[in-house]
Amino acid sequence: MHSHSFDRWTHDHVFGQDQPTAGERRTLLVVAVTAITMLVEIAAGVWTGSMALLADGVHMASHVLALGIAAFAYGYARRHARDPRYSFGTGKVNALSGFAGALLLAVVAVGMGWESVVRLVEPGAIAYDQAILIAILGLVVNAASAVILAGGEHAHHGHEHGHGHEHDHAHGGEDHTLRSAYLHVVTDALTSVLAIVALLGAKHFGAVWLDPVMGMVGAVLVAAWSRGLLAQTARVLLDRQAPEAVRERVRAALEQGDDRVADLHVWSIGPGTYAAVISLVSYAPRSPEDYHARIPAHLAIRHVSIEVHHCHCR
Repeated sequence: MHSHSFDRWTHDHVFGQDQPTAGERRTLLVVAVTAITMLVEIAAGVWTGSMALLADGVHMASHVLALGIAAFAYGYARRHARDPRYSFGTGKVNALSGFAGALLLAVVAVGMGWESVVRLVEPGAIAYDQAILIAILGLVVNAASAVILAGGEHAHHGHEHGHGHEHDHAHGGEDHTLRSAYLHVVTDALTSVLAIVALLGAKHFGAVWLDPVMGMVGAVLVAAWSRGLLAQTARVLLDRQAPEAVRERVRAALEQGDDRVADLHVWSIGPGTYAAVISLVSYAPRSPEDYHARIPAHLAIRHVSIEVHHCHCR
């Protein structure tokens, strides 16, 4: 029986997920701004009897829900980062939140498309001045929210690029929770811009058809953004292999002398964090520590399992 401590060969699986991030702080700020706007619009709608203000306030509530999911994901991942029930930490909560946000975007796109078709077939009366005012208010709030969230995205990308080109969006380095929140506010800002253009065209030139057509254009764009985010997050959730460039760098680092990689699996376990399982064959095997040391630190492979086979068939 071993009577010594195993501390030398054990490690945690937190990978920095227990620390607050810039994305979390920015998302919480945007949730607060959006929630306040929602409450003001609903209160103003009830006070003035304006159904348009009330409807936009309820619409804002859907974005508070989506952004709230993002904020919850950040908090959950941080609080449970040291929970041993999560084999590789809570990094994938980020991708799960992004996937949920992408599904909500898809629902928004379908709703926009359906409502636009209905309005095209059966045009309704529009209070142009009131509608334009609400659209401008929505644009201001969502543009400000987008600027706040974009700062977090740029900071995250800058951190990644400072360590080389291995960490771009395709490599699993992206904060999908932040990306989802950002797309939600950009979607709303886009719909506000399209609405303003359509309403001005209908008011001044009688082009009533512009309103539903702009709605359809917005629906198509939102659907495309949703599809892209679904694809990115699904790759992480389904443990898709890291890009070939990353795997080839690992292979090149390990294959020295007679050492050859027989099996290689590298996958994302969180934003900018990878795990790897590697099988090596060698005529003169070295220690696992030696092979670990060969892997470049900038690849951010935080958890590596290596099995070494001694080849006797010269």
